[in-house]
Amino acid sequence: MSQDQDEFFATVQQSLLDGSLITLTLSNRERDAGHQPRRQALRPVVIRNTLVFQWELQFEKQQTHLNLGASETWQRVRELLGTTYRDASLFTTREDVIARGTSQGIRLRRLPPSRQFPSSTPAHDKKKEYLIPEGAPCPFLIELGVMTASGQVKQQRQKKFRQINRYLEIVNDVYDQLPASGPLRVVDFGCGLSYLTFALQYLLSTIHERDVELLGIDQNEHVIGRCRAIAEKLSLPGMEFRSQQIASDAPTASVDLAVSLHACDTATDHALAFAVAAEAQVILAAPCCQHELARKIHVPALQSLLQYGVMKDRFAAMATDVLRGSALEAMGYRTQILEFIDLEHTPKNLLLRAVKRSVHEDVPLNDVEYTELKRYFGVETLATDAIFQAFPFAGGENSMSHHFAK
Repeated sequence: MSQDQDEFFATVQQSLLDGSLITLTLSNRERDAGHQPRRQALRPVVIRNTLVFQWELQFEKQQTHLNLGASETWQRVRELLGTTYRDASLFTTREDVIARGTSQGIRLRRLPPSRQFPSSTPAHDKKKEYLIPEGAPCPFLIELGVMTASGQVKQQRQKKFRQINRYLEIVNDVYDQLPASGPLRVVDFGCGLSYLTFALQYLLSTIHERDVELLGIDQNEHVIGRCRAIAEKLSLPGMEFRSQQIASDAPTASVDLAVSLHACDTATDHALAFAVAAEAQVILAAPCCQHELARKIHVPALQSLLQYGVMKDRFAAMATDVLRGSALEAMGYRTQILEFIDLEHTPKNLLLRAVKRSVHEDVPLNDVEYTELKRYFGVETLATDAIFQAFPFAGGENSMSHHFAK
């Protein structure tokens, strides 16, 4: 090993240790290098708050990446330069160091620095741009204890913050399916503590600058009282909260958006039926605790699966959501089943998103698929059947002024 080669390795090691390395490239592959990449380059990145050195391996038609620590990176450079690659270019905050392979071994050239090191180490985990950004005070999140008054998300509420933003992304994806003018009429079944209800109001009224008439419904009078107090304190117009059972009566007017998040068991079916009857343009439902089908399902061909309680419950829950999706399709909705939030938050992470078809793509009521699914699962009646018994409200245009009226 030549003196210049030793000197180069020492310079690389120093730059790795003191943080001055900006980038390093190995090139001019030896002819007998076999299937090695034609070129390799590395740079410092931060992954999950840990500094690593990311290698980019460039093959003829593809490239791959490899993340290594400082000592592993230095060892890799020592193994490759002079055996697999003839040349290397090191760029640091202090100088550029160019190593070239010759018949006499490695020769060095030291030059003034030509590249600026970024003010902070490049982050591999790009900061996600949220509809509600961190660092900007958001009144309802402050009131609900997710943010501090300065807009910082509390450490123990990070998951809730991400959940709220993921929910808003899903709603925002179908925003253009809602009426383009006039107040947006929204009903939220089983609103609970209303983190997502207030988030929905914020998206529509603050981000999209729309007038919103939003009704939140929950059986728990205590949480409804709290929601009313928050809405009043924040001076949020158009928000109303009621303590009652989900869909305990027929809709008195149409709605634009119907939401049902984690309504337990058949309460989701009642909410879906209400939404269909109210001619909702968009329906969002995150089902929870689907027990009805699990008690009734009988499929001899699946007996080996259904004999295990936990597998039976999971299969029945998925089958229930498929039945709901099929029912909504039959009633004229384009339906998707999406991952609502990451499993790290809750195993109840599926969302039914249904958008009413336009008059140009309306399909006749056809429950053949739904009926066949029920027959296969060995059941005659389900709460989901109520979706087919839902008929549009009979209020006409004049009833809009009495929206959600008792």
